[in-house]
Amino acid sequence: MTKIGLEIHCQLTNLKSKLFCSCKANYREFEINENICPICMGLPGSLPRLNQEAVKKATLIAMALNCTTPNKIAFFRKNYFYPDLPKNFQITQLNIYGDTSIGGTGSIMVGDKKINITRIQLEEDPGRLIYEGSSSKNQITLVDYNRAGTPLVEIVTEPDFENPKHVREFLNILSDLLENLGVADPSLDGAMRADANVSIQGGKKVEVKNIGSFHDLEKAVHFEITRQNSLHDRDIEIIQETRHWDDKRKITISSRSKEEDLDYRYFLEGDIPWITIDPEIQEKLKLEMPESISSKKERYVSKYNIPPQVADVLSSDKFYSELFDKSHTESNAKEIANIITTDLMGLVDTREKREESKITSTHLRDLADSIQSEKISRISAKNALHEILKTGKSVADVITELDLGTVSNESELSEIIKEVIISEPEAVEQAKSNPQTINYLVGKIMQKTKGKADPKLSLDLLKQQLDDL
Repeated sequence: MTKIGLEIHCQLTNLKSKLFCSCKANYREFEINENICPICMGLPGSLPRLNQEAVKKATLIAMALNCTTPNKIAFFRKNYFYPDLPKNFQITQLNIYGDTSIGGTGSIMVGDKKINITRIQLEEDPGRLIYEGSSSKNQITLVDYNRAGTPLVEIVTEPDFENPKHVREFLNILSDLLENLGVADPSLDGAMRADANVSIQGGKKVEVKNIGSFHDLEKAVHFEITRQNSLHDRDIEIIQETRHWDDKRKITISSRSKEEDLDYRYFLEGDIPWITIDPEIQEKLKLEMPESISSKKERYVSKYNIPPQVADVLSSDKFYSELFDKSHTESNAKEIANIITTDLMGLVDTREKREESKITSTHLRDLADSIQSEKISRISAKNALHEILKTGKSVADVITELDLGTVSNESELSEIIKEVIISEPEAVEQAKSNPQTINYLVGKIMQKTKGKADPKLSLDLLKQQLDDL
């Protein structure tokens, strides 16, 4: 039996400053080694000062994952000696005195399977290693300390995953949850990283690190399962170790023996006292917590009769769900959901396109109303959407400027239908015995009118003319 557990590291990117100093949390806007100070560099005599907002944001994550939230938390020094760790220790958390991390045991559902959370801890991110050189012979390692001290939440799961696909689904759900909470932007480079612990047949656990993306994680886990199964089949012992993912060769590589907690020589951080979290603050955070994705989906289905698969897509992305909630009314909710999931998502499918787009909730509301009042067709609405995204012009102005108004004049449509009947004799003949062929003819009418013909009126007039033949 395959068992997979995850250690997910999520940066709290929406904070202004680092975890223990006033340096900016958004280190990405700085030149190398520019966003540093004596505290995050661990210089002698410097003292850490805990970011209270980081504690609140991390507590929100714990609550959203149904974890226990203790009233008292503690910080520890985790001692290890890597070049990206300027102090030679990391300030983190450890449940050595009971549940003293930011979050205790919890769970989240992935489909019909329950994934158990072991703990959630608040810690500082190390610096970033940069490798230069074309080969191993001339490669050098450089260190950028801008990231050192960035607030990081580590989410540790139980080994409840059974396959790589299941892992990917969980990470997608978690990513959506973090964005929905407003604590982080998982799309930023390095903002959300994960290590995987893999074991088979009840054997020893292997940790796979250095995985750059969810896509790579899925590949890395799949490779590691295959590797371990191969060793097991040949009666070769599987060693408990840490392996790195080689993105170029798409394989895992042995790095070092797997450390145990004792190897890190944990001890209480003497410069940070025990932190008491007032129960009133926890209650306030609960009240401030946004609607969960699952609750939002349920509301869309029950209140607006939106199909579950559409509601699932709509609720899982904060950008689209906020647009929907701001723009819809009782009468146009389904139409707006359709516009967003069918048309808009395909047009603004990247972060950059979203930021550049001029779309507003007013645009969506007016567009849906225009479709429902038959001022424009669905095809014309998509053409209008293209223009709105680029210019931000009102729906009314776009309809006028692009001449997208519905062709609903009976005499005009009748003439167009006659032309279609003449040009499509075979389809007309088939339509007499196969009613489905009529849809083909309606499509030809829409082509001739560039999508502006009233579909219902076109169908009615077409049937009349076919009956008269």
